[in-house]
Amino acid sequence: MGEFGKSFLGKSARTDGDLLIISESIEKGGGMTKAELVDKIAKDACITKKAAEQALCSVTAGVRDSLKKGKKVTLVGFGTFSVAKRAARNGRNPQTGAVIKIKAAKIPRFRAGKALKDAVK
Repeated sequence: MGEFGKSFLGKSARTDGDLLIISESIEKGGGMTKAELVDKIAKDACITKKAAEQALCSVTAGVRDSLKKGKKVTLVGFGTFSVAKRAARNGRNPQTGAVIKIKAAKIPRFRAGKALKDAVK
């Protein structure tokens, strides 16, 4: 595990190889927003916020496009994005109790990598 240190805004951060983990206090509630992530990328990479947002959008679009084609995306140390198939099944309407048919669907999945799992422990 990496060492703990203080970063800006009183958040604690630790590094684990190339992975940087930011822990916000539980009292603040909620996670990191896209805008906060763009700010962090811009600061860490010493680039403009606009360039950081374009980079983030490019990564998310690349993951989305690969999943649309049914391909996996593996980021070593972070995790793997994949597509899973959910079989058709019967469900119940909660208001009436009537049986309804739920269609089969493809859903995105994420499996955390070892470094991410270890960092979160």
